[in-house]
Amino acid sequence: MTDDFSHLPASEQALAAGIAGTQPAVQRRAMAKAITLLESTRADHRARADALLDALLPRTGRSFRLGISGVPGVGKSTFIETLGLHLIGLGHRVAVLAVDPSSSVSGGSILGDKTRMERLSVHPHAYIRPSPSSGTLGGVAEKTREAMLVAEAAGYDIVIIETVGVGQSETAVSGMTDMFCLLQLPNAGDDLQAIKKGVMELADLVVINKADIDPDAATRARAQITSALRLLGMHAQHGHPDRGHDGASLWLPRVIQISALKGAGLDDFWGAVSTFRELQQASGRLAQRRQQQNLAWMWERIESGLRERFRAHPEVRGQLGELTAQVREGRTAASVAARRLLDLMT
Repeated sequence: MTDDFSHLPASEQALAAGIAGTQPAVQRRAMAKAITLLESTRADHRARADALLDALLPRTGRSFRLGISGVPGVGKSTFIETLGLHLIGLGHRVAVLAVDPSSSVSGGSILGDKTRMERLSVHPHAYIRPSPSSGTLGGVAEKTREAMLVAEAAGYDIVIIETVGVGQSETAVSGMTDMFCLLQLPNAGDDLQAIKKGVMELADLVVINKADIDPDAATRARAQITSALRLLGMHAQHGHPDRGHDGASLWLPRVIQISALKGAGLDDFWGAVSTFRELQQASGRLAQRRQQQNLAWMWERIESGLRERFRAHPEVRGQLGELTAQVREGRTAASVAARRLLDLMT
């Protein structure tokens, strides 16, 4: 691929060339600077970031995007590090975008995934970027999608997105990945009560980690979750036409057991992921899923941008406080106040 970044300003040219280059140290620095630029809220930085993204776009879309989520303490970081090293051994380059909860004091990441993935973080064929969720719904950082494009442009063919935890809002991860994997503990009976039905419906693969601690419990958990998935699958074709029980080309969500700490079961896991990928690519559903995700992403950004512009509008800012007080005190209907504020923008 011949890259032409000559239309970019000098600073963005250097970033783009570094990302597209082959020197690991230079590439990692360029990626870090580019993602920091993407995360900036300054208008001039946003304009520079937009130009950079457009220039890198032809190099994107060739990776496999894997979402990983699970209950706290399930061992996501251990699993991702073990998996990442396993994949590097198979010849892949692995990028991990780990979305941390934001500190209420500093606004920064508080879990520090680089410190929890010590071996993977120093490997020349891996790149780890922890990002604060900044209060974004579902703990998926607002700029994670853009960071994912930067990683793809740098040639990382496996991009893993680790999310904060499990909950109804956590389904946002399925809107930016090719496959969504849910990690579970062996004592699934109690955990199943805490998992929202919507998250289970979105799971393409359920992984029971720490199966070595209590093999009997892990086996029971596998049976319980398989049974739950089967019940949810009765409605799968309605909400997910790429799943179902008819046709060999359709993927059926499954449950596997592993021990990330001991590296047991990784071949089974990656075999399942590879089968899913092959089926989705052969049927054209992978491309269709990405098209739908891109359109959803566009509208999400439009809605977010409109909210920001609405709050920044001078006339809106001038009347927002008074109308808010009127709604709170019951002197004006919420719908009436909303229309008045919106009319100020026309």
